[in-house]
Amino acid sequence: MVQGTVQVTHGGSSRWRRRSGEYPTLTAALAVAGDGDVLSIAPGTYRENLVLHHAVTLRGPEDGSGSVRIAPLDGVALTLRASAVVQDLYLEGQDRAAPALLVEDGSPELTDLRVSTHSAAGIEVRGPGARPLVRRCTVENPAGVGIAVLDGGGGVFEECEVVSSGQTGFSVRGGGRPRLERCRIHHSTGAGIAVTGEGSGLEALGCEVYEVRGAGVQIAARAAARLTDCAVHRTSADGVTLDTDAVLTLAGCDIHDIPENAVDLRSRSVLTLSRTSVRRFGRNGLSVWDPGTRVDADSCEIHDSTGDYPAVWVSDGATASLDSCRVHDVPNALFVLDRGSSVDVTDSDLSQVRNTAVSVSDGATAQLDDCRIREAGTGAWFRDHGSGGTLAGCTIDAVQTGVIVTKGADPTLERCTVTSPAEAGFYVSAGGRGTFKACRVTDSSGFGFHVLDGCRTTLTRCHTERCARGGYEFAEDGPVAEECTGDGSGPRPASAAAAAAQSAPGGGFTGAQSGVRTVTAARSPVAQPSQAAPAASVPRPADPEPAGDAAGARASGAVLGQLDALVGLDSVKREVRALTDMIEVGRRRQRAGLKAASVRRHLVFTGSPGTGKTTVARLYGEILASLGVLERGHLVEVSRVDLVGEHIGSTAIRTQEAFERARGGVLFIDEAYALAPEDSGRDFGREAIDTLVKLMEDHRDAVVVIVAGYTAEMDRFLTVNPGVASRFSRTIAFGDYGPGELLRIVEQQAEEHEYRLGEGTAEALLTYFTELPKGPAFGNGRTARQTFESMVERHAGRVAQLSEPSTDELTLLFPADLPALSAPC
Repeated sequence: MVQGTVQVTHGGSSRWRRRSGEYPTLTAALAVAGDGDVLSIAPGTYRENLVLHHAVTLRGPEDGSGSVRIAPLDGVALTLRASAVVQDLYLEGQDRAAPALLVEDGSPELTDLRVSTHSAAGIEVRGPGARPLVRRCTVENPAGVGIAVLDGGGGVFEECEVVSSGQTGFSVRGGGRPRLERCRIHHSTGAGIAVTGEGSGLEALGCEVYEVRGAGVQIAARAAARLTDCAVHRTSADGVTLDTDAVLTLAGCDIHDIPENAVDLRSRSVLTLSRTSVRRFGRNGLSVWDPGTRVDADSCEIHDSTGDYPAVWVSDGATASLDSCRVHDVPNALFVLDRGSSVDVTDSDLSQVRNTAVSVSDGATAQLDDCRIREAGTGAWFRDHGSGGTLAGCTIDAVQTGVIVTKGADPTLERCTVTSPAEAGFYVSAGGRGTFKACRVTDSSGFGFHVLDGCRTTLTRCHTERCARGGYEFAEDGPVAEECTGDGSGPRPASAAAAAAQSAPGGGFTGAQSGVRTVTAARSPVAQPSQAAPAASVPRPADPEPAGDAAGARASGAVLGQLDALVGLDSVKREVRALTDMIEVGRRRQRAGLKAASVRRHLVFTGSPGTGKTTVARLYGEILASLGVLERGHLVEVSRVDLVGEHIGSTAIRTQEAFERARGGVLFIDEAYALAPEDSGRDFGREAIDTLVKLMEDHRDAVVVIVAGYTAEMDRFLTVNPGVASRFSRTIAFGDYGPGELLRIVEQQAEEHEYRLGEGTAEALLTYFTELPKGPAFGNGRTARQTFESMVERHAGRVAQLSEPSTDELTLLFPADLPALSAPC
């Protein structure tokens, strides 16, 4: 495009003698223009660096064609130092050290501009006198920041779009204070919005930040911001982060589809939320750390976690307040830990929580008033010494256990009601204390109040009804119960003291009788989950359907036949058959009165992904069930996230629970080496390994454990604990599939789904699998199945264009249906 002409229309009463004129360059036109003049630019490309010192109007054609390009070879394309009007221009910049458009002073109006550049910044507003009004402008800058406001600059940005910035989409620092209205910031490589530095601030109304390779919104270093009716979603890191005395208000916002923490704040930052939704997050919905850091949430909703972490995490001396909030469909609702950390929850609902609704540990405190907890593993768990707080006027319904108090924790519960727990309403063990005033338990499938281990608990005016195992179960020299009553449901107590207590007027306990009775055994919550606290920090799914028991399982020959039908895996099949033969001969020797060789059934599977390790583990369980070695032979598959908890003690419970689910079958731990990272630090994976080794020894005939992963990593895993290598004496290596075996898998898939390989397709597949890059992410059998699925999709796109396809056309796959080869994995 060639350079056009510039027409200057002079305005103002002082210019009555001067006529409009045309100039060959913008620089020449600006040299004669003054305040109020209008510069109409003809279509063309102008290789000029423009500086506007006067309040002129600079405009291109109003047809929106973008036919006027300001594109200098270096430097700033357009600098504004006055309250000019600029509209309908296309700006380009190539200087990595300078912005494409710079506002240094005045209140210019910038409308319908498109900035497509490879500059340090697309638009930069710099200086305390710079206050532009920017409307309907688009900024695309893959080389740097989209829009930057700094050094006291400000301005209003309305309906603007920042797309594909190479760094932060919208950056505010050095005391800048802009306002954004109905703007969209997306596909940036850095943060979507970043506000940094003391005095820096931002106000955003109705804006959207999404598809960001980084955090959605970052507020740091004493900066402040307010977002109203904004949305942050589809980031690659945290949704919103606050750090170092940052202050942020979120009102009516929606934060969703975040792979990490939806909101993370640290170092004395303060966050205020109202009417805000936080949903579909991979780690914590709210993550609050450090002394002086605080969250105040009012009428907010946090739900639908996609990970295995607490929805609200408060630690290291931080505080949080939730008023009239809802937390639901999450693994754990609220975890508060560390001395000095506290939460205050009022009139809120915690529901559909797979594990623990409220967990208080390591000296933290929690205050819950008039809250409702339902459909959870555990309603509230006060875990250890120094941990406490108050639950007042709360209702807990449809849980495994209502409230657990352990290891010296000492909370106060007043006027709380637990309805329909699967186990105890209130459970105290391992030196837990607690004060219970006017609390009630109804329709418990276990005990109402279950106090073990001589715990010095106090109960006053408590009441139980329709508790299947009894209203009160106390250890000797344990709690003090005064004016407590019950309907006498459940089994009759064994001791005379307990009998006298339950026969007291009203079926309750008197002060003189104290309500203490003796039980013959006090069982730990981990060793006997049926009579103690559930492993409430982990999911408790229904047991998997058994693959079969000794009487009803498929015969070993049938299962081995299915193993033989698998493509490839010749060495694996030999190993499994040899192991099976050893076990079978051992059984026969025992029946003959002879000694049988000891066969260690726990296995290590090594190899790349997609080589059939899980499938073989499932068949191995069936074989052992058919031989009567395992009761059921079902497979329970877990990984690190299923075994490792968030704090000390929870990992052992998770591992115990997984082991219990696998009882009578196979516990398959995929990527087991992740339990022992090379740089472990404070990692709890080693606790899972130690617990697993002990369980394998204590219950050696109940569960077969198979650990799986890459070869080198599994070699390291076997050295992390002296007992690990001795428990796993046999390693089975799964080799990668060759091109012919991958072809056979595709053929099996085609046969199963009623497709056929057309002429030349098998040869093309062999070539395809030979040339396919075999990087670390190569999926072996999974890759073969994905290849078949891609071929079916391409076939469908081809056949859909035919009006009346024949049966052959509907079933035959041809070389043209193969996907293109991808880059190395």
